[in-house]
Amino acid sequence: MLNRMLFLTFSMAACSVSAAEPVRQVFIAGDSTASQYGPERAPREGWGQQLQTYLDDDAFVVRNHAQSGRSSRSFIDQGWFDGIAKELNKGDVLLIQFGHNDEKIEDPTRYNEPTQAFPQWLTRYITLAREKGATPILITPLARRKFDHGQLLDTHGLYSQSVRDLAKREQVGLIDLNADSMNWLRALGDVPSKDFFMHVPAQNQTDDTHLQRSGALTVACLVVAGWKALDPALKDHVIRDTDCGARATALTDRATQAHPSLVIHERDIATKQPGPHGGSGETTAYPFFKDAPATSFEFRKRVLHPGASIGFHQHDKDEVYYVISGTGIYTLDGKNHEVGPGSAMLTRPGSTHSIRQTGAEDLVLLINYRKQQ
Repeated sequence: MLNRMLFLTFSMAACSVSAAEPVRQVFIAGDSTASQYGPERAPREGWGQQLQTYLDDDAFVVRNHAQSGRSSRSFIDQGWFDGIAKELNKGDVLLIQFGHNDEKIEDPTRYNEPTQAFPQWLTRYITLAREKGATPILITPLARRKFDHGQLLDTHGLYSQSVRDLAKREQVGLIDLNADSMNWLRALGDVPSKDFFMHVPAQNQTDDTHLQRSGALTVACLVVAGWKALDPALKDHVIRDTDCGARATALTDRATQAHPSLVIHERDIATKQPGPHGGSGETTAYPFFKDAPATSFEFRKRVLHPGASIGFHQHDKDEVYYVISGTGIYTLDGKNHEVGPGSAMLTRPGSTHSIRQTGAEDLVLLINYRKQQ
């Protein structure tokens, strides 16, 4: 009887394992903007290095075959394509991103004319994926960080359009990374965008094509966001948010804001006040954005100096206290709570509360609540 029970148990476990979805491979065929780099090349990274950080290891494993300096032609001619062909299986995904080196007219081993030769070579990758039962996804080339008097230039032109046209003709998925990365760079701006590319004074590098880690993470995010748009089921296997980049309308959206966004400094707004709500001692208030029009919230920092308190009062709205530093006693609905750095307190409508500073150090709070309408 025991043996029969064990047999049934193991049989059920085996069925469970076999029923689990197999891990799918995600192959990247591409150039230096996607490829792997060792620590000796730090901080340079390709977006393919960071792709796995967005994906559930139990669902997808990234096989990054992208190679520096390769075009869609030379990647095949030099045998890198064959390496993918040997490993690509049914159900896998093939991400295809070329263009940077296909543009190099001075090198006949890499150059591809954009409207005919380039899509012909790309079609080889699509055909391979289909023959293997895998899913091909075309990706337009990553934008170069090339600004002219504050205007971002489109350096890929016909090459990006050729990829879009091919995706439409062949009815394969398209991630328009060129458009998405241009939207990102345009909204980010000339000077801030340098931090994402290989502008590394310590290494005497000024490179507007290749990425630092921060750039690789952002571009990988754009790729995954584009992939999710093609395959909504992917969201179940994406392990971090993909709310990155900017819309194509970002600059217009910014220019037509009724009220502009702001940066202020607490040194400019510090205000000495007695303990509010009938509290004791002296406090310093920092009423951030107090005069900003049309905001729906109050956000402030308040420092309770030794002996100070916020007096007991009843609430008609949600309010959050968060302790940055110092210690105190927080009284909520008739109970005392010792609080310190990292403590967060939510007071709901109808509750009563107060807080007093304890110890020798200032009690520093962040406070947030909705404005009265």
